[in-house]
Amino acid sequence: MASIVAVIASTHHPFYYRASTSTGEDRPPFADEWTRKILAFRETLTRANPDVLVMVGSDHFHQLWLDNMPQFLVGKAPAYDANWYNEEREFGLPRMTLKGQEDLSSHILRAGLDEGFDLAFSNELRIDHSITCPIITLRPEADLPIVPIYTNIFAPPLPRPTRFVQLGEAIRKIIDEWPSHLRVAVIGTGHLSLELGGPRQFGPHGPDPAFDERAVGWIADGDLDGCLREVTLDSLHAPGNATHGFMDFMLMMGVAGAGVKADYVDTFDLFHTMEAYFTWYPSPPGGAV
Repeated sequence: MASIVAVIASTHHPFYYRASTSTGEDRPPFADEWTRKILAFRETLTRANPDVLVMVGSDHFHQLWLDNMPQFLVGKAPAYDANWYNEEREFGLPRMTLKGQEDLSSHILRAGLDEGFDLAFSNELRIDHSITCPIITLRPEADLPIVPIYTNIFAPPLPRPTRFVQLGEAIRKIIDEWPSHLRVAVIGTGHLSLELGGPRQFGPHGPDPAFDERAVGWIADGDLDGCLREVTLDSLHAPGNATHGFMDFMLMMGVAGAGVKADYVDTFDLFHTMEAYFTWYPSPPGGAV
C-alpha cells in the first residue's frame, strides 16, 4: 500500500515569488524574513521525501465559472499547464507544466465514489496559483507528479465545513488503501481571515486577528470539534469577505486526523493577511512503525 509521509497545510500568497526573487530597491523590506520562513517550511517536505503530491486548492475563477462549478473536482490529466495570464502579469508567476499521476487520480475518483463523494473530474485542467504557489514554496524544482483536487469556496451554494472535513478524512483513507509502493504527500492551501476588494483589504495584518489566532490554534492542535462548533458558512463572512478559503484548511485537518497536533507550525503577519504553515508526519495505517 501507499504511505502518506506528510500532510501539509499552508497559505498560497501569489506575491511570494516576486518578493523573494526581487533585488535592490525592488525588494520589499519583509522579503528576507518571509524567505527565511519559507525555506524552513520547505525542509518539512524535503525531509518526507515524497514521490507524488496530492494538491488541494481552489480555482480563482480561471477555468471554472458559473456555467460549470463542481463542488469537488479531481484532475486526471497526464500533465497540467499553469499559470494564467493575469497571474503572470500581476505577480510575475512563471509558466509551468506539471506532470500528472494518472493512476492515483483514477484511484481517488473510483474510491471517492465508493466513499460517498460524487467527484467531478477533468482531463484538461489548467491550474492556478492555489496549487502552483505551494509548489514554488515547497518544491521549486517542480519535479514530482501531482494530483490536483479543486474545491468550491467561491460560488454559492458551497459545501458546508463538515463536508470539507469529511472529504479530508476520505482522502486519507483512499490514499492509505492505494495499492502502490509510492510515498505520498498531501498538500492543501487555503487562508485565514481575508478581505478582497473591501474596506479591510489592506492593513498590517489580516482583517480579523482574533479569528486568525483561534484558527491557528485549531489547526495546530487538531481541534476539529472546537473548529466545527464555531465555523459555519454564515460565520465565515464576519472575518472577511473571502474567508471561506479557510474550509480548505479544515479539509487538511480531516486528512491529518482529529486531535492530531501539527509537528510544525509557523505564521507570518504580512500586509493584509496572516501567512500560516503547518506540517504533520502521519503514523502508518494501523500504527505500525
